[in-house]
Amino acid sequence: MIRIKTKKDIAVLREGGHRHAAILRELAAMVKPGITTLELEDRARALIAEEGDRAAFLDYQPYGADRPYPAALCVSVNDEVVHGIPNENNRVLNEGDIVSLDLGLIKKDLITDGAVTVAVGKISPELEKLLETTKKALMAGIKAAKGGKRVGDISSAIELVGVAAGYGIVEELSGHGVGYEVHEDPYVPNYGEPGKGELLKPGMVIAIEPMFNLGTSEIVLDNKDGYTYRTADGSPSAHFEHTILITKGDAEILTA
Repeated sequence: MIRIKTKKDIAVLREGGHRHAAILRELAAMVKPGITTLELEDRARALIAEEGDRAAFLDYQPYGADRPYPAALCVSVNDEVVHGIPNENNRVLNEGDIVSLDLGLIKKDLITDGAVTVAVGKISPELEKLLETTKKALMAGIKAAKGGKRVGDISSAIELVGVAAGYGIVEELSGHGVGYEVHEDPYVPNYGEPGKGELLKPGMVIAIEPMFNLGTSEIVLDNKDGYTYRTADGSPSAHFEHTILITKGDAEILTA
């Protein structure tokens, strides 16, 4: 069931989104050759605690998972699409890598979700284009997210950007409603037909998150940890995400 947020909820989500964005900016600025995924996790926990907030992902157990997620931050490197565990598979980031930082934040019991993919030092032009295009797709999806439109309008806008660039568009994972829970209805795929899907109504809060692969669209779950998704062919993957508020006009980016 899709739940519309109240004015009071939205005020808290704006506050949480502002803090969320500040934390992600600081974490992204830390990314450089030689830093470890565990250092990023530790800093994320410290930043979340500074204002008495909580990590939405830590100890969260999604449907189908064998165990709760053991970290505050998802850190996914190169061919890891999403949900890389930074404190169980501690790695050193190297020059030329790309790394996705995905954070869920709980402020006053309301949740925001957001992600960025960051270059580690100097990366290849091919990877620079992958990051730029995936971020462009996120903004195209947000632009299409207007009250009175449908989820398919968002999905189609994202898909068009990915197809034009020739990237593999991840289909098994999607955006989603957020706020009261980490994952709520509606689900927002990164491919689809305009005019199809759930109606977008003012007061809905959703997380839009395109995931584009340099190669195949196919992904596989790492059975060793039960969370990390990788590209099936080992190609690099990029992931960007914002939590947005649907209005009668342009969507408001809460995690800007």
